[in-house]
Amino acid sequence: MKFKDKYLDLNRPHVMGILNVTPDSFSDGGRYAKIEDALAHARKMLAEGASIIDVGGESTRPGAEQVSEQDELDRVIPVIERINAELDTIISIDTSKPVVMSHAISAGAAMINDVSALQMNDALSMAASLEVPVCVMHMQGEPQTMQQSPTYQNVVDEVAEFLLARCDACIGAGISSDQIMIDPGFGFGKTVQQNIEIMQKLDSFVSGKYPVLLGISRKSTIGAILDRPIEERLAGSLALTALAVNAGVKIIRAHDIKASMDTINITFAIKNRA
Repeated sequence: MKFKDKYLDLNRPHVMGILNVTPDSFSDGGRYAKIEDALAHARKMLAEGASIIDVGGESTRPGAEQVSEQDELDRVIPVIERINAELDTIISIDTSKPVVMSHAISAGAAMINDVSALQMNDALSMAASLEVPVCVMHMQGEPQTMQQSPTYQNVVDEVAEFLLARCDACIGAGISSDQIMIDPGFGFGKTVQQNIEIMQKLDSFVSGKYPVLLGISRKSTIGAILDRPIEERLAGSLALTALAVNAGVKIIRAHDIKASMDTINITFAIKNRA
């Protein structure tokens, strides 16, 4: 997949490193709010094997407060500019706001990762005009309310249908089909059992023509299954990573890069051993 002047070979899986420049993200809120701290963490993630740095300025944890457009710009743009100037990597902007998308791509980002699947007004047309890869994710509701009794008749079928419809909308807006990724939205408007069903039937997503990106790192479902707080969910995250790579997921969005890369490399080597 082409990202401006860089190419990512999706014949093998990659890690997208999470860089939240927010005060309230569920796992690392506030740790990288300063530019120097964010830059140092991006450098560390790249050294450990990340292929993409995903910069986000608005928390999407359950119950998170909305952030103004200007506040989000103030958080992410200086960080993207510094990473682009000092590090050789693909930068993704984690946002749903069209104006933030535009400024982020101008600042050096090369991908749009949108938990709202480009459903905000003007988001589709903006993404198409920017001519970069996009990832559309499924979320029932919005972060403020998504975990208040999410309901499905068949979670896998409904998520798959939604994602295919959004991909069709992307193509209709002028985004090339080879520039689209999908994310079933593990943990976004889904119960523990529904998240388990997503993991059990990942083939429903990876069997299509769009590469799958999956964010499972430190999620509350892991905590619910293992009865572990956020800081003790690494093993659970890695177990899900192995299952995802074995199923054919192409990009794992993660906090713990070195351990995730080890898990990916072992799983991929065994999966592809002749």
